[in-house]
Amino acid sequence: MRQDDDRTARNGGAELLAVRHEGRALYWAVGIFSFFVNMLMLTGPLYMLNVYDRVLGSRSVETLIALSVLVVFLYGLMGVLDFVRGRVMGRLGARFQARLDRRVFAATLQAQSQNRALDEAKTGLRDLEAVQRLITSPALMAAFDLPWTPLFFFGIFIFHPAMGWLAIAGGVVLVGVALANQIVTKKPLETANAASFQSESLGAQIRGEAEMVQALGMRGAAFDRWQVARGASLDATIGASDSAGTFGAATKTFRLFLQSAMLGLGAYLVLQGEMTAGAMIAGSILMGRALAPIETIVGQWAVFQRGREGWGRLSRLLGAIPEEPARTALPAPRAIITADSVTVIPPGEQQASLRLISFAVQPGQAVGVIGISGAGKSTLARALTGVWRPAGGKIRLDGASLDQYDADTLGRHIGYLPQRVQLFDGTIKDNIARMSMTPDDAAVVAAAKKAAAHEMILRLPDGYDTRVTAGGGRLSGGQIQRIGLARAMYGDPVMLVLDEPNSNLDNDGSLALNAAIRAAKAEGKAVFIMAHRPAAIQECDLLLVIENGARRAFGPKDEVLREVLQNAQDVTRTKGQSAGVQ
Repeated sequence: MRQDDDRTARNGGAELLAVRHEGRALYWAVGIFSFFVNMLMLTGPLYMLNVYDRVLGSRSVETLIALSVLVVFLYGLMGVLDFVRGRVMGRLGARFQARLDRRVFAATLQAQSQNRALDEAKTGLRDLEAVQRLITSPALMAAFDLPWTPLFFFGIFIFHPAMGWLAIAGGVVLVGVALANQIVTKKPLETANAASFQSESLGAQIRGEAEMVQALGMRGAAFDRWQVARGASLDATIGASDSAGTFGAATKTFRLFLQSAMLGLGAYLVLQGEMTAGAMIAGSILMGRALAPIETIVGQWAVFQRGREGWGRLSRLLGAIPEEPARTALPAPRAIITADSVTVIPPGEQQASLRLISFAVQPGQAVGVIGISGAGKSTLARALTGVWRPAGGKIRLDGASLDQYDADTLGRHIGYLPQRVQLFDGTIKDNIARMSMTPDDAAVVAAAKKAAAHEMILRLPDGYDTRVTAGGGRLSGGQIQRIGLARAMYGDPVMLVLDEPNSNLDNDGSLALNAAIRAAKAEGKAVFIMAHRPAAIQECDLLLVIENGARRAFGPKDEVLREVLQNAQDVTRTKGQSAGVQ
């Protein structure tokens, strides 16, 4: 198992590296800019060296003016190059995120729709943002400056070996502080990030169920639970901040002390006649520049740690959910659906919910799928829509197995109404049009009319432009379900999969639903209805009875009902006889 996890992470890491390598030329450009920026950093030390050792000695104003003009030009050039490399890194980070946004979004959506037990799926987009922030942070820029630190140490050694060894000793101490920072703050930062995510998730869940929380008098209890999670998040964040702050303060204090120590040592060497005053000042400036990248990395360690953690989590997510290959575009299918010995194991479980299910449905037929709760009806609905893939057997649409279709293409051929209809923030038109950025108004109205929701929508304050929230807002359960039915019918799909479609409907809504099913059949569509209520299967031609995940009966509705009823009577009679014998 551990080897499989490592292999998964390596595969995902290779995908991330491939995306990062797309900007390889720009990284080289940043490296070149960093070379010139660090070379220009020598401007200050050389200026001080010349001012103290030449200008003051010669008392030449002309030399001072010439040096000052040159310094202004060199510092201006350095500022421009530093500004440019910062903009390049910002765009590299944005490009990395934009390149992976759809991929990570799709991976998280697929993992969550399949109920896969992947913690990485819950934080995928946040992890991507963390990596993007790392790319654009001063920490990564300091990493480009770090290779030039030995050059500055070498310059200090040129002035005097004693000053060079002091700078080296200070650098070693700062590196030790950085390593200690990594070791000590790793666990607190991970704990803080996990606690923050848990409190945010709980808060979002409570807000999403605000109506139920209010109605059941759970507000106080919900707040108490959220406050516990929030308090744990704050405590963990404070602990991580304290640890990082301690090392940051220690680094800053020690660097300032080193600069004073360098000046003190330089003054002593000047008094001993072993170096000049200009070299003393230049050596102090060089040491500050040499140690600046290390101090920056220590100060930005939280960003670095979070980015590295995000990279690891993204590697595992993308490795576990590989990118689906491009598929050949197939012609619009006919409503011919066949299932051949289909076995479905829900993601994350070991036991099959459906076993060896077979049936065939022709255009214009409606199939009622009945069975007790937990029999496998919703599992079949998810398999028919391609959300859950069969572990064995095939479901085919006009001869092609569902996995031969691209997910979005398949979704356009299928209309799905889940048990619990969830609307999205937007207008009713947006929701019926499946949140398309360019909804077809005519198709929206046509779908609403097919679902017998058109008149109901027109009675709302702004009609199709009425804004709704994820919770439905002012809409009743029946209204939400009818809008969900209209969404299922949008785009003229060839197959409808309706899971408990009348669970929230009144009598008028049920009549409208049956009319919609009749219209779909007349148009040559195939309809699957997972139902408990007999009213939902009135328009069905075929009936599929599922019991304990297996097909008990399938065929014309009346024949199957007689068979099931006869079996039930036989079972009742047998039980009665057994009771009489006893």
